[in-house]
Amino acid sequence: MEQEGSREMQMEGLHMNENGLALRKRVMVVIDQSTSAKNAMIWALTHMTNKGDLLTLLQIIPPHRSQRNSLFADSSPHLANSLGSLCKSCKPEVEVEALVIQGPKLLTVISQVKKLEASVLVLGQKKSSLINCFLRSRNEDLVEQCINNAECLTLAVRKQKRGMGGYLISTRWQKNFWLLA
Repeated sequence: MEQEGSREMQMEGLHMNENGLALRKRVMVVIDQSTSAKNAMIWALTHMTNKGDLLTLLQIIPPHRSQRNSLFADSSPHLANSLGSLCKSCKPEVEVEALVIQGPKLLTVISQVKKLEASVLVLGQKKSSLINCFLRSRNEDLVEQCINNAECLTLAVRKQKRGMGGYLISTRWQKNFWLLA
């Protein structure tokens, strides 16, 4: 695994040096206007990032959306920038970047994970309803496709009800694992 001239290797989504010490990691979070995406962002900031890590907020605008018929077209960069500022103020020891990219959601997420060499990808997962049991939503499909196809550790995060507390975490290997935190 070791390359000539470079004494770093990638292992389990972390960049490690030859002594096995973890270097900086990039945690990418897919954001949008939803509460589930904002909860995932907060979870990633508090549970996945450490001093010196890079938190990348990725907002994707559909390619067919025009300026004329979109309520969010003018506010899209504003959303990413305001959430980025919120993260910086909450945890200043973590570097934060906000990206707004136009394109198809799944392909854009997968390509950005690869291009930016993300260590961890975090997505918000919406609560399953009776209707969603019969009709899979686009968000559920995106989350499942990212979990199965992204070239890094991918986590879907859903905040539990107020009375329950904690989060449900899904990965490629474990679905709806309850984490009290």
